[in-house]
Amino acid sequence: MALLVEKTTSGREYKVKDMSQADFGRLELELAEVEMPGLMSCRTEFGPSQPFKGARITGSLHMTIQTAVLIETLTALGAEVRWCSCNIFSTQDHAAAAIARDSAAVFAWKGETLQEYWWCTERALDWGPGGGPDLIVDDGGDATLLIHEGVKAEEIYEKTGAVPDPASTDNAEFQIVLTIIRDGLKSDPKKYHKMKDRLVGVSEETTTGVKRLYQMQINGTLLFPAINVNDSVTKSKFDNLYGCRHSLPDGLMRATDVMIAGKVAVVCGYGDVGKGCAAAMKQAGARVIVTEIDPICALQALMEGLQVLTLEDVVSEADIFVTTTG
Repeated sequence: MALLVEKTTSGREYKVKDMSQADFGRLELELAEVEMPGLMSCRTEFGPSQPFKGARITGSLHMTIQTAVLIETLTALGAEVRWCSCNIFSTQDHAAAAIARDSAAVFAWKGETLQEYWWCTERALDWGPGGGPDLIVDDGGDATLLIHEGVKAEEIYEKTGAVPDPASTDNAEFQIVLTIIRDGLKSDPKKYHKMKDRLVGVSEETTTGVKRLYQMQINGTLLFPAINVNDSVTKSKFDNLYGCRHSLPDGLMRATDVMIAGKVAVVCGYGDVGKGCAAAMKQAGARVIVTEIDPICALQALMEGLQVLTLEDVVSEADIFVTTTG
């Protein structure tokens, strides 16, 4: 796909796969709104006061129908929004099309390459010459990472004139990140500093992203406040447990069309996500084996009637592997 920003008739920027799916996306959005009364209540209660009026919010979060309801809640409360997905495969194209047409700037489509993914992330953070967003809704920490790496590169460039060298790393994805930052230095050597200076803070949804933020805090390199959404009880005890219990078998069957009953399923980790996944596999008729380094969680799995082994012992005999460690 050609990486060129498109615009709606109203001038809103976007890049999605197929704008003709917007009507279908709108229908599913209306169905999802019924299942998300909390957000709809926020619109009713806070919409008149416009608490986010003038706020710039960038999201790096799975561009699904449910996320679309969140985006339209933010815009209903007065925010300006630019959005990308945090995963190259998770975008629902009809959801992206509906939001791009009706509500906010979206840069996301299902099946992005890594180059396209980071281009979309950069576009979501790009609010023009006036700096970046006020708030970031992050998932996995990639938007946060791009700003931190950009600030680091700009400081080196200012002191020495050296630009990032993509060949300095063997990581193909990080090579793309360094290339984006290097090219940005040519047009604005203070681009990421402007973003950092404007940012009020970031919220982070995943264990991976939160661990990265805590490490930066310990190292003294965290550039702005961060909110740990991952450990919120409404996520850990509901989304992680019940959401994964619902979604795992659905995802497996859609992706593979394989019968789960009778298969050996290994669940790596028995935290909240692991508990939900193990329950789903057990209910679907699989023989479930759990691998776990925490003795308390391992004992919980045992007390649920699950076999607990090391991954090395089961890797040769299992049919399904589920990683649930963050």
